[in-house]
Amino acid sequence: MPRYWLFKTEPDEFSINDLRSQGTACWDGVRNYAARNFLRDALGQGDEVLIYHSSCKTIGVAGIAQVTQAAFPDPTQFDPSSAYYDAKASPDTPKWFCVKISFIARFDKVITLAQLKSNPALSGMTLFKQPRLSVQPVAADEFQCIKQLTRIAD
Repeated sequence: MPRYWLFKTEPDEFSINDLRSQGTACWDGVRNYAARNFLRDALGQGDEVLIYHSSCKTIGVAGIAQVTQAAFPDPTQFDPSSAYYDAKASPDTPKWFCVKISFIARFDKVITLAQLKSNPALSGMTLFKQPRLSVQPVAADEFQCIKQLTRIAD
């Protein structure tokens, strides 16, 4: 049975439109231990993901993706030219993990943080308890509620 997640991204770095253009992308560069643990230990192929734009003019959920490959070592940790390089990581003992996701849908408009907060059915979301966590679980009923707040654009 699939689980549901919210992945935060800054749209200037990687947006739902970028994912739409690429079709499939590696969700790499996560450098928070709690988020890493979710990626490594909990996410599975077929899980659905809300793509959440942060640090931008319109903060909120922009679309949906699906996990197409479960956790594997994040290659950026081994690349000295990467901003996500970690000298303490090695292929034998990786510290950081990533997943591959595929584009499912872009919403016709971003469901704003204010809209999410004002919906009583969403009051228990991890997003409001741990707002800085870049990978976080979403309850099935929360995921369905969010999908009903907008229309699919493509």
